[in-house]
Amino acid sequence: MLQRKLIEKYLLNDDLSTYDPYDIWKTGVGIKTKKLYYKNKYIGLIPAGLLSIYDIYINNRLRISYKKQEYPIVRAQAALSLMNLYKKVNNPEYLEYAKKHIDWLLNNYCTGYSGYCWGIGFDWIYSSDRIYNRNTPFSTHTPYPLEAIVEYYNLTKDDRLIDVIKSVYGFLENDLKIMKEDKNELIMSYGAEKDRIVVNSNSYIMYMYALLIPFFENEQDYIKNKIRRIYSFVSRVQGSDGSWVYAPFDSKSFIDCFHSAFVIKNIIKTSNRINLENSDKAVQKGIDYIYSNFFDQDIKLFKRFSKNNKISLTKFDLYDNAEMLLLAKLRSDEKMTALINNSIKKNFLEEGGIYSMLDLFGFKKNKNTLRWAVMPYLLAASL
Repeated sequence: MLQRKLIEKYLLNDDLSTYDPYDIWKTGVGIKTKKLYYKNKYIGLIPAGLLSIYDIYINNRLRISYKKQEYPIVRAQAALSLMNLYKKVNNPEYLEYAKKHIDWLLNNYCTGYSGYCWGIGFDWIYSSDRIYNRNTPFSTHTPYPLEAIVEYYNLTKDDRLIDVIKSVYGFLENDLKIMKEDKNELIMSYGAEKDRIVVNSNSYIMYMYALLIPFFENEQDYIKNKIRRIYSFVSRVQGSDGSWVYAPFDSKSFIDCFHSAFVIKNIIKTSNRINLENSDKAVQKGIDYIYSNFFDQDIKLFKRFSKNNKISLTKFDLYDNAEMLLLAKLRSDEKMTALINNSIKKNFLEEGGIYSMLDLFGFKKNKNTLRWAVMPYLLAASL
């Protein structure tokens, strides 16, 4: 159980605005530098490196020119964490604040789409000439609010939420784009445009459809068929060693820990709602790959990359370890749960807060950055 002071400090708040490790890349110079880097990696490497050094070693505590911001994923994970705790201790204050976070989500969603949906909340450069604007909803962000709202409905039977939940089905059906499709496989877009093929985003879409099954009695066969065809793609692109490349058809892509954990998490949670053929084998292969390629036996933490496509100043990141803690709990692996939890507390927690990064020299950076990755940790710890 989390200590009560952590619960109150991070979850029982009306305002969850936060600084973020991405703050430097939201500035004007950060956006220009990212565009340059994507246009020419070798020319852009120097200014990108200088900005990273400035952010991590000069401005990390001061946060000069950075602005705190609210994020839908933070509100959703806060609500989910509080509901997990409420089911354990029946403290009405936890449910009260979960409702506040749900209400925030109902008032802060991406507008102009076929149903409720949520995004990252800032302009995101992802190539030399492509940008997701701050109103763009994503297949990787919408699942958290949807899961929180479904969970709150299941706890309270708040009927006002049914139309909200059902509307997400419209987002999935009308706004996310089909990238490739045949009778056996279905591959969907990352955002609400025909953009790119990413494995973890399709695993999230699969899970969203699974969450919606109970709310569409007349569409269950159709929804289950979609889930199984998306899973067919996800399982097909798993490597023989158990790995998932982030973007499987991009030769310059990477393999990292927390995105791999996302895929495994979504397979487990989806298979709890609908049978997925050989999903246990896919999960075990994925887990084996992560343990073999990411786990540092000396420090007892999971590192970020097994295949990297860029230079990083990060030695260990809380996000990777938070997601592995969550996986350990989903799999009822008590030994690994205790090991990861102790390592996180030892390496990322201090009296004054929770840090999200250990740099190459082992120094703690990014204090109390909720999106990345205090809330993912608290969510895992609340289970």
